Amino acid sequence: MQPNFTEERIKELAAKWLNKNITPAEQKEFAEWYNRDQDAVVEIPSEFAASEEVLKNRILSKVNHDIRNDRKRSKPKAWLSAAASIILVAGIGGYYFQHQRFHKENVAKQTALPINDVLPGCSKATLTLSGGVKINLNSNKLGLVANQGKTQLKKNSEGQVIYEPQANNQSSALIYNTITVPKGGRYQVILSDSTKVWLNSASSITFPVAFSKVERRVSITGEVYLEVAKNKHLPFRVVAGKQTVEVLGTHFNINAYPDEPSIKTTLAEGKVKVITNNQTAILAPQQQAELSNDEAGKIMIHPVDVDNVLAWKSGVFQFDKAEISFIMREISRWYDVQIKFEGDVPNRKFTGSISRNVNLSEFLNMLSYTGLGFKTYDHVVIVSDK
Repeated sequence: MQPNFTEERIKELAAKWLNKNITPAEQKEFAEWYNRDQDAVVEIPSEFAASEEVLKNRILSKVNHDIRNDRKRSKPKAWLSAAASIILVAGIGGYYFQHQRFHKENVAKQTALPINDVLPGCSKATLTLSGGVKINLNSNKLGLVANQGKTQLKKNSEGQVIYEPQANNQSSALIYNTITVPKGGRYQVILSDSTKVWLNSASSITFPVAFSKVERRVSITGEVYLEVAKNKHLPFRVVAGKQTVEVLGTHFNINAYPDEPSIKTTLAEGKVKVITNNQTAILAPQQQAELSNDEAGKIMIHPVDVDNVLAWKSGVFQFDKAEISFIMREISRWYDVQIKFEGDVPNRKFTGSISRNVNLSEFLNMLSYTGLGFKTYDHVVIVSDK
């Protein structure tokens, strides 16, 4: 039977949660109400304040301000949402901030933005053909995009570019294309061997339109996830910076942004070999190879939560003890903004998730509950320790 989510009942459950005498059944009931239609969650561990009480009071002050504003606008649901934020702070070891709004990318693009707000990224890329001609892939036009040798480039209804080789397509002279995704973008492409590629913001992939009979080799920048088509006779090699990843058919992610301290290769399925000038490492599923960008360039292997690493592919920011400096680099790439730190900003660590479909202001508003300050103007975000 559907629970009776009246305002009185929710207030009762909220009070019990705050006083830590809520039963498991009541906790489940409250969570079921609170999680309806939400798609943005941020968890902030308590150790980032001098004490749990300090951070709770800081959050309480800001939420009370929000409640007063919401009451002026006569939105009781918003008041309950703000109150639930306090309850969640008191009820669990970490801090979760949640919004009751449901976001869709297409709706967001049609909504007028407040001053200095920024829309989230969207599907967009540029295709550079072998002769240097550039094609904007942002349009909704479907069907044939171009011909390259005996390969047809087509755009399907899902917005992907598919490389379809014709019969007897292989030749000794390889024809290369490049797909480049700018900041604030993402894109998908299916290569001629049926390998599927997802490109994150500020990323690119260069590849032959039809592979040779010896190997399948591509090069990437930024962050790319690949589901490589199996072919035990034709190895697939991905060049990223000073490393090469070799596979026969598997699923893996490479993060090779030049402004990150290391190149990270994460294996989701199968087996991969990471090769540098002086090292070779074999990865098993749920493992990540980290190659530092300093002169030593040593490969370190450690276990990871693959779901966290691949969250970007599903339209989610997922952080696991991520430093604020890393989060701001992610924000910079996805919202295409410049980041500036003002004064001595502590490099705190955060855990949690939030939809990539929220506007920049909403993301920053969640982070501001921890005491950090954010100002935006003309696609610049200033971060301070307020």
